[in-house]
Amino acid sequence: MSINVAIDGPAGAGKSTIARMLARELNYIYVDTGAMYRAMALYMIEHKIDVSHLDEVGSACDAITIDIQYSAGEQQVILNGKNVNDFIRTETVSEMSSKISAIPEVREKLLSLQRSLAAAENVIMDGRDIGTHVLPNADVKIFLTADAHVRAVRRYEEFIAKGVSCTLENVEREVIERDERDMNRAIAPLKQAEDAVRVDTSAMTIEEVVCYLKKLIGQAVAR
Repeated sequence: MSINVAIDGPAGAGKSTIARMLARELNYIYVDTGAMYRAMALYMIEHKIDVSHLDEVGSACDAITIDIQYSAGEQQVILNGKNVNDFIRTETVSEMSSKISAIPEVREKLLSLQRSLAAAENVIMDGRDIGTHVLPNADVKIFLTADAHVRAVRRYEEFIAKGVSCTLENVEREVIERDERDMNRAIAPLKQAEDAVRVDTSAMTIEEVVCYLKKLIGQAVAR
């Protein structure tokens, strides 16, 4: 019987970093659903798809294949045969990902793959609707969050480290705007599952969060 851990939360809460570390330490498979959406967003951008036209989006979805492979324990996102890990972490892709994540055709494309992985393996899956929609019966549900300004500072520092030109004010505005879109989209909006444990990481280090979540998972598995 596989163990499923669902981690949800807004942009910049540290979901991917923490989920990846947890998976490595627990020897679970990390499924970064956000990376899957980013891969689809990259395709839409590269092929100049007008995402306001659902017929164009539907045709694009038919042309897209996304596979998850692992190399040295790290997830590799393969878009139509190409490893796109190095191309899906830009702010442009992030913004497009938020837009297309509300489109039914896009969500359906990825849902079956995500659920199949969870049925076959012990997984830690992070996103915005994992505990509420993708894996509603997950063994452990966590809602990871932090103050909007704290999340903006984290993203700003990531961009600066990568050499991306930006201002903290613009990044914070984009974080707040994305929260608004994600929480108010018609399909599977960002919200805390009723049975999820809420963890505010504003004043916590990554190591402290990982340690706390390992205890939560250990308690759930022992039951």
